[in-house]
Amino acid sequence: MRRALVLGGTGGIGRAVARRLLADGWRVEVTGRTRVPEELVAAGAEFSRVERDDVAAVRAVFGDGADLLVDCTCFTAAHAESLLPLARHATSTVMLSSKAVYVDGQGRHVNSAEEPRFGGPVTEAQPTLPPGTMPYDSPEGYGPNKVAAERTLLDSGLPVTVLRPSKVHGEGVSAPLEWYFLERALERQPEVLLARRGRGIDHPSAAVNIAALVAVVADRPGARILNAADPDAPDGLAISRIVAASAGHSWREVLLDDDAPPDLGRHPWDRVPPIVLDMSAAHALGYRPVGDYATTVQAELRWLLARAPMPGRSVG
Repeated sequence: MRRALVLGGTGGIGRAVARRLLADGWRVEVTGRTRVPEELVAAGAEFSRVERDDVAAVRAVFGDGADLLVDCTCFTAAHAESLLPLARHATSTVMLSSKAVYVDGQGRHVNSAEEPRFGGPVTEAQPTLPPGTMPYDSPEGYGPNKVAAERTLLDSGLPVTVLRPSKVHGEGVSAPLEWYFLERALERQPEVLLARRGRGIDHPSAAVNIAALVAVVADRPGARILNAADPDAPDGLAISRIVAASAGHSWREVLLDDDAPPDLGRHPWDRVPPIVLDMSAAHALGYRPVGDYATTVQAELRWLLARAPMPGRSVG
């Protein structure tokens, strides 16, 4: 039985990866600060409560080696440096990065003051931010630190695959973006305001689709960068309808023109021009998505509805 270790396996991506690997017959161990869902343990996952920065504890859990090492919590070059001794004893290693590393021709990125203009689907060859060491949990530091971590791992020459997802959705995600519309639907608000007529697009990434790509990479070790997004990129209007339907609600859609106040009707996917990731490289490797956005987001919506069945109740 092949062995996989998932660092940060209690979050949305880690849970999905563990479920996928368990279903494929792997022995799966996960680490995290909070306990994994009981259904994962029941399915055979082993759990160790370990802080990501406790290097000795992480190495103790890793032991003598693994067939697959997945790091969902690698945010800095220092994190990547601590991962290298483990990666040397893993057949395949996966590091979760982000599309936040990409810049357009003017150096604009998703966290910059001005919206980026990529001019079409973004491939893995798109330029990135320069590496940086400022606080990684800030808008200015997140992307540069991810780039620094990526380069540290890829420059090692080890079989490390860097995955760059976009707006992640799935059961267990720490900040579920769909709650923006779901909360309003649960409150039975009669109308929804959508900036720029709801045309904004920021490519979503289902945790289960990311997990399917991890499964492919596990069987094809190599040093590479891959985008990791859903097979479709619905706009804000489509997402609002999908989410409202899950709550059994319908509302009047107020499609605001471009001359509306800038913050009115803004939602998490409001990107114009759209941001869409090119998935050709992943498909060429053999990746096949589990499903489109409307299909894969249902698990997260059910999870949210179970946690917040009453209107007005907050989730985090």
